[in-house]
Amino acid sequence: MLDRNRIEFAQVSPDMAPRLMVVVDTEEEFDWGQPLARENTSIQAIRAQGAAQDVFAKHGLVPCYVVDYPIATSDAGIEILSGFLRDGVCEIGAHLHPWVSPPHDEEVTPYNSYAGNLPEALERTKLTRLTETIEANLGVRPRVFRAGRWGAGPATGRILEDLGYEVDTSVVPHTDFSADGGPCYHGFGARPYWFGTERRLLEIPQSAGFAGLLRGAGPAVYPGLASPLGMALHGPGFAARLGLLERIRLTPEGVDAAALCRLTDSLLAQGRRIFVLTYHSPTLRPGCTPYVRDRADLAGFLATMARYLDYFRNRIGGQMDTPLGIFEALHDTAKSGVSNRYSGQAGRHGAQAS
Repeated sequence: MLDRNRIEFAQVSPDMAPRLMVVVDTEEEFDWGQPLARENTSIQAIRAQGAAQDVFAKHGLVPCYVVDYPIATSDAGIEILSGFLRDGVCEIGAHLHPWVSPPHDEEVTPYNSYAGNLPEALERTKLTRLTETIEANLGVRPRVFRAGRWGAGPATGRILEDLGYEVDTSVVPHTDFSADGGPCYHGFGARPYWFGTERRLLEIPQSAGFAGLLRGAGPAVYPGLASPLGMALHGPGFAARLGLLERIRLTPEGVDAAALCRLTDSLLAQGRRIFVLTYHSPTLRPGCTPYVRDRADLAGFLATMARYLDYFRNRIGGQMDTPLGIFEALHDTAKSGVSNRYSGQAGRHGAQAS
């Protein structure tokens, strides 16, 4: 999945209405400023997800909760997510945080927190156990995956294929996590692609890209701005303030609605039609992440999502979908060889905006 020479871009019609999905990293709470620890398995924030669900319901959106091991084995996680499933208002995927996922055979280090860095046998065992636990406790076998800390590796695709996954959402375009041992996604764009031995796994990258006068040169220019020297000179900040170039990720965490709209307009102009908005489930409980420290922050966070969803539906005529809905439609297109088939209604698992 990380070898750009072994992928096949998905065929998406330029006439297709823009599609938006939400993928929620559904995980335990921990202090992001402290070293990772196996003991950090509190999952109180799962009970706060209803506030976001209310926003999604108003816009006909069905989020995908990618669930990690502490959530999948907790009474609260099973209760809340099973309720959403019964009501038909969510999809369920898997999210591997290796430091809190058994077996605990590796040392807890920043390098090992990227599951793709683990020996293949250990990564496989952890993901197999997580997959089976989600199926046993939530009654649905996950088919959507996102690596914790975006940490996919050279064996991740093989493991996903063997376990029956259909969609991965681990790639963050134009982003480098290698400072503490993670993957580098420079050179990867936001366009979905097929990968795996039979090209049947669909990568739907996190929506991330560039806005500004130099947005077309962003993939070539930004790595220099984000280099150690560029960061020391505050290169990304200067370029953004001057309106030349800003890298934006489609998330309400630390990004305002205006920036989310700028990114969307820029990606639309480049021909992208499939968008992924993401956030971490603990953000819905004030004090659990840097993005929401109090109730005022939470109100602002929810308002940002609501404004963006309104913009996506009502300003650009977009529709709401899900990872599995996108997979089914693009899979049908790939089988038929018709590149413009996915230009009408949302996929069977998607929630079309009214």
